[in-house]
Amino acid sequence: MRCPFCGYGDSKVLDTRSTDDGNSIRRRRECVQCGKRFTTYEKIEDVPLIVVKKDGKRQVFDNTKILNGLIKACEKRPVSLNQLEAVVNEIEKELKNRMDKEVSSSLIGELVMDKLKVLDEVAYVRFASVYREFKDISTFIKEIENLLRKNGKEKID
Repeated sequence: MRCPFCGYGDSKVLDTRSTDDGNSIRRRRECVQCGKRFTTYEKIEDVPLIVVKKDGKRQVFDNTKILNGLIKACEKRPVSLNQLEAVVNEIEKELKNRMDKEVSSSLIGELVMDKLKVLDEVAYVRFASVYREFKDISTFIKEIENLLRKNGKEKID
């Protein structure tokens, strides 16, 4: 690290601490030539996640789009905003942990449906009906029957 006072290219680290937000590291340094002290900050480089849409277009990942979709699906359901924000955070973390620079919108949709299925089944069916573009009532019935079968409940008559 170059000294800001004398320009010498070497310094020693005296103290290292995480910043309050936890997103960077504060280092207290001392120039080995002039002896003056200075502070540096190291920040993790955040590479943006790119979403590849069905039509092939690419755009930067925006977690508010997921949150808005969840809010619509959970309208008039007993699901709190905190629960929805937690789902969005889980999905974003899962996507970033994959270490892929690009993810498909279909993968995001499947992750949302997996989380909704556990959170609220009615909201899951609502979201699935839009996401999977249900064409008629029989598609709704099939999806509900699949859900009931997975939960060990009986078939609809």
